Amino acid sequence: MTTPWADPACPRDDRVEALLAEMTLEEKLAQLGSAWPGVERVSGNVAPMQDVFARHTDFTEARKDGLGHLTRPFGTKPVEPSEGARQLTSLQRELMDSTRLGIPAIAHEECLTGFTAHHASVFPTPLSWAASFNPELVERMANAIGTSMRQVGVHQGLSPVLDVVRDYRWGRVEETLGEDPYLVATTGTAYVRGLESAGIIATLKHFAGYSASKAARNHAPVSMGPREFADVILPPFETAIREGGARSVMNSYADVDGMPAGADPSLLTQLLREEWEFEGTVVSDYWSIAFLRTMHRIAATEGEAGARALTAGIDVELPDSLCYGEPLAELVREGAVSEDLVDRAVRRVLRQKTELGLLDADFDPGIAPEGPIDLDPPAHRAIARELAEQGIVLLDNPDGNLPLAADTGSIALIGPCADDANAFFGCYSFPNHVLPHHPGHDNGIEARTLLDALATELPGTRIAYEQGCPVKDIDRSGFDAAVEAARRADACIAVVGDRAALFGLGTSGEGCDAEDLSLPGVQDELVEALLATDTPVVLLVVSGRPYALGAYADRAAAVVQAFFPGEEGGPALAGVLSGRINPSGKLPVQIPRTAGAQPGTYLHAPLGGNTQGVSNLDPTPAYPFGHGLSYTAFAYDGFELSAEEISTDGEVEISCLVRNTGDLPGSEVVQLYTADPIAQLPRPVTQLTGFARVLLAPGERRRVTFRLHADRLAYTGPELHRIVEPGEITVMLGTSSTDIRLTGTLHLTGPTRRVGHARVLHTPARIG
Repeated sequence: MTTPWADPACPRDDRVEALLAEMTLEEKLAQLGSAWPGVERVSGNVAPMQDVFARHTDFTEARKDGLGHLTRPFGTKPVEPSEGARQLTSLQRELMDSTRLGIPAIAHEECLTGFTAHHASVFPTPLSWAASFNPELVERMANAIGTSMRQVGVHQGLSPVLDVVRDYRWGRVEETLGEDPYLVATTGTAYVRGLESAGIIATLKHFAGYSASKAARNHAPVSMGPREFADVILPPFETAIREGGARSVMNSYADVDGMPAGADPSLLTQLLREEWEFEGTVVSDYWSIAFLRTMHRIAATEGEAGARALTAGIDVELPDSLCYGEPLAELVREGAVSEDLVDRAVRRVLRQKTELGLLDADFDPGIAPEGPIDLDPPAHRAIARELAEQGIVLLDNPDGNLPLAADTGSIALIGPCADDANAFFGCYSFPNHVLPHHPGHDNGIEARTLLDALATELPGTRIAYEQGCPVKDIDRSGFDAAVEAARRADACIAVVGDRAALFGLGTSGEGCDAEDLSLPGVQDELVEALLATDTPVVLLVVSGRPYALGAYADRAAAVVQAFFPGEEGGPALAGVLSGRINPSGKLPVQIPRTAGAQPGTYLHAPLGGNTQGVSNLDPTPAYPFGHGLSYTAFAYDGFELSAEEISTDGEVEISCLVRNTGDLPGSEVVQLYTADPIAQLPRPVTQLTGFARVLLAPGERRRVTFRLHADRLAYTGPELHRIVEPGEITVMLGTSSTDIRLTGTLHLTGPTRRVGHARVLHTPARIG
């Protein structure tokens, strides 16, 4: 006879309650824990302080009462996909056959730039997705990632990162979707929809404030007021839950104004659960519960750390069970922690297991296939290629030096990123995240270097390659050969930037924070040496963060920015340089003018900009947010407002005509900005409120229309409530935050209105 909790015909919550009633305290706590099989045999860290916290217990001991999660069955070591699927099947069957209740575990994996597994597609990094300004394409990519994960038995993905960039020196800028909360919200929500549509639980991270750490140091405290927190940091998470259907949230390591997120009930319960009505699970970032004792020092024991986290609202401890196991059980038995709190978290975990089908009587973990599994099929590579192409940003092209002339006889290709395919990968890609700890394995996927791709792209051109210098090390021994190659060539392409890695082993990525925004190592010196030749120099930056390029803005023949474009990055960049691809990316972060211009995102009140004599420092960037050029040109006209006056709960349509005035087809990203010149509190000088990507043939003209609701103009007022107030709003349409082509004035009338979680979060656009 099937037990009620294993009967798919029973209502979900009835099944959960029936199972909960059967469980001992130890079995309940096991559902709130996790195990990481094989981590004790890995040298080097893929998570912070892994070498300190990794448990050296065998799987049999870890799962004796059951298990909530299995940690990274594919992302711990190189394994063939089909063999990994068989191993995961074996782990699940062992768990089901040898425990009293036979409950399978949720298997989770990283999936930031694709499924972090050997032989899986490596897509562009999130900063590159954001540069595409194409949420629909990002959704397709996420669905492809989720499809790969599901076919090998994974249930949950630890992505996307919804942290809004506040300081470019932070190592994890590459993992973000930029510095504007609306761009982060729309792109991140698209990723969530794609992953969830494939049946994978999307996990929003890092909730919240992590990216605003002091001096951009990883894990450093965050000093931020409640208004900035509410208006800049929180909206992407709220949107991804409400409009994307995200089913999991991961807490931030950092503390905000002294309160660690992992111990903050006002954040994890009052806001997330009660106000936003989130019903999914909150999982801890790896060892963040233990960090409450060792790093934040707000708990004396592991059990106390577990109690603080559980009370705040963390349901599952990842990646291992240090605090939610026996240490917490002792406090519950003593009456120091209510078992009701345990039951609250267990219900949430069991609901998800029910939704995933893991509790069904006929659940079979037999995911091991007969033949090989292709985690990098042609359809996925096609998406990776399209996304890489759309994310490349042409920053400067003053004399039309790009695309390269067809009769360019010789090119000097110089720089540490020119002949290294791994320079195109982010820190959470399998080749850069895991393989450095397993020497002797190849990347498992095809990825062409720019040198190789450019040779294919320009078969009649002589290409002389010199590294010049390494990415990070102080080594100038290759300068002379690089300069000589440049002097002898008709054109020089200087390919500089980053190498993604972890915890200081690279120049970008988790734990790879920067002191300033100079190019790493001696790359700035290399660029200066190349510019000193008489050869035109195209500066190509392949990086995970924006670097200061102001010194080159008026001297380089052209400047191109690519944010880790993934496995198809080589051909995409070669195509842009040759003109086969017309660049259409826009900056999701500003490019600073000077190396010390920090912090300084575009989203600032009047005193955050150039104050004309109040300070001797000018924070004006070299290239502004939203900037990106094309090989064609676009004209804006036909500005229309459907009404010049609306109520504080009304909406208006804002539109313009965009025409391709050049000779090539091209895509323009039409950007809608608003400003509130007079408000109760200082407001941003300009703020992105909507955007639309439109493809136009030469001479073609189309109307782009935005539907703007007054809710989209809300902000956190003097009494810390989000309000829409009457007054004048400046409405701007343009091609970047500073290249505004059309401007109008909208008047809001009526009373000041308080808005809450049910407010309009999106500005729809249509193209006619």
